[in-house]
Amino acid sequence: MPLVVMASPPFSHIQLEWQWPEWRRSYERLAEKRMVVRYDGRGSGMSDRDVADLSLEAQTRDLEAVVERLGLQRFALLGYVDSGVVAIEYAVRHPERVSHLALWGSQARGSHIRGEQTPYLPGIFALLENDWDLFVATASHLMFGLPTGDLDPQVADFIRQSTTAEAVRAAFEASSQSDVAALLPQVRSPTLVLHPRQIPWLPSHLARELASGIPDAQLTLVEGLMWWGDQWEPVLAAIDEFWGESEAAEPKAELPEAGAFRTILFTDVEGSTALTDRLGDARARELLREHERMVREALKAHGGSEIKTMGDGFMASFSSATKALECAIAMQRAFAKHNESAPEPILVRVGLNAGEPIAEEEDLHGTAVIEAARITAAAAGGEILVANVVRELAKGKDFLFADRGETSLRGFEDPVRLYEVRWQGED
Repeated sequence: MPLVVMASPPFSHIQLEWQWPEWRRSYERLAEKRMVVRYDGRGSGMSDRDVADLSLEAQTRDLEAVVERLGLQRFALLGYVDSGVVAIEYAVRHPERVSHLALWGSQARGSHIRGEQTPYLPGIFALLENDWDLFVATASHLMFGLPTGDLDPQVADFIRQSTTAEAVRAAFEASSQSDVAALLPQVRSPTLVLHPRQIPWLPSHLARELASGIPDAQLTLVEGLMWWGDQWEPVLAAIDEFWGESEAAEPKAELPEAGAFRTILFTDVEGSTALTDRLGDARARELLREHERMVREALKAHGGSEIKTMGDGFMASFSSATKALECAIAMQRAFAKHNESAPEPILVRVGLNAGEPIAEEEDLHGTAVIEAARITAAAAGGEILVANVVRELAKGKDFLFADRGETSLRGFEDPVRLYEVRWQGED
């Protein structure tokens, strides 16, 4: 299972971390039982430095880009300090991908940067405006856990090569604006909140608030402050223990056995690209999260297995065509009710097909799946279109079908007869 280890911007430099023996041993220890993925955040380390946008949304897109580039379908995610809010945002957006979530020294809000929780921090950050060398020395002791005394030249060199005064200022300002407290109840991944007892810039009550806001989250207090060397061993042990327990209890998507007959359902938000252009990333993402919530509620109520989500749509599997049709109707009625009072409507296409898909690596493949996706693309927002095989399987049940005639689907030589499912009535 891959583990994506996020950096806490702007103190990150993957090449120097790998060359540092104690730090390297920590990564090697993590990689004993899993594949470790590590990347520098924007504006730090080996990433481009001249980057203006360090917002939560921008950093979440960076994580999405890394995951997509590597083709990771499912992985564990470790958020460190200020990257914890990014990890939470991603886990809520993509619950089907995040198998486990670990948060080290993190909080739901960035108010501590302004000194609302730890009053002495503004004085430390004021050094950025006047004395970069003094800030480096102070950060080495305060943030990197070094004992008082002479400045470790290796730590100072790491800070200077990782970032600049301007990047630190921009990162802290972006962090102070981050707030994911409202998202905590939506986290579905098994979550471990790790809080170092000796951390001076994050009071323990903030870690308790973070853990209490996430359903069934586990809070573990660990010794030390640094994230390398001997002080990292308790953290690694806690991660190993939690991973092992939650992997045993983690529910898996119900995939059919080889040759099993299933009904495949797809959803797709109509005009999602135009929606993002019109509303902006943050507002459009809120709307898509509402779509995800309503789809998952319908799947849970009707026995559907979520196979995957594609950002603006879902793929699900049912052992019963009747249950799949009832689920599709429940979805459209939920969206219709939402649209009655919402300032921005959510128009969703739903398409269904049935056959014997190929189950492989927690996904479904084959002609039945591809045809279901093409049927969905042929629908309009608010419609449910099904292949004739689905109508035949539901014969004798109380569904109303309207014949849409034969339709040519992209990639298929022969036209397919489609039917629209009428769902607007109460019965």
